[in-house]
Amino acid sequence: MRYNGRMSIEGLKFAESGLNKEDWKLLKSLSNPQKIQDFLNSIPFNFERDGETHNSVSQSLKAKRIHCFEGALIAAAALWIQGRKPLLLDLVAIRPDFDHVVVLFMEDGQWGALSKTNHSVLRYRDPIYKSVRELVMSYFHEYFLKNGKKTLRKYSKPFDLSKEGTYWIATEENLAGLAHKLDKSTHLEILSLDQSRSLRRAEDIETKASELTEYP
Repeated sequence: MRYNGRMSIEGLKFAESGLNKEDWKLLKSLSNPQKIQDFLNSIPFNFERDGETHNSVSQSLKAKRIHCFEGALIAAAALWIQGRKPLLLDLVAIRPDFDHVVVLFMEDGQWGALSKTNHSVLRYRDPIYKSVRELVMSYFHEYFLKNGKKTLRKYSKPFDLSKEGTYWIATEENLAGLAHKLDKSTHLEILSLDQSRSLRRAEDIETKASELTEYP
């Protein structure tokens, strides 16, 4: 799959979004990826203490709590309003580690990523990567368990939310079905079996540094 330039698309209009005027103006004001990332960082992390959530954009803005999937939807909607394709990227880890979802964007033919996480790793990526795989590999050595085992194994092809319509922006329903559809989309292996068997564990200083969190 090849993309050129900034992957332009017709910008999402207010009337099509389902958002109220306040939320629309907020996302409209996030006029570049750096502003979007700053906004994601400003929202406390959703620890799902009352049960698993997959909130829409409007529901997340109302709750003022987001995890990676919910943050990705907000970022994707803001990019779409700008006239950029809303592309999710699913990073898949072996259990008991967790998968992670980021949003892709492109500047001058180079890939970057927007990310909501509570940890010091798996965060924003500047648009300096020539391919999606190259960007994915920038996360590889950050993806490990407390015992140092490296866990990242697969990544999805760019998942274009504009092909899903706009229901994910303002619905009050749980979007577990959309998350499942992303899970079931085409994914690519990162390692061969021999490579996965010969990985060196992350060092103690790396695992200790990764324990730093943004929100308690």
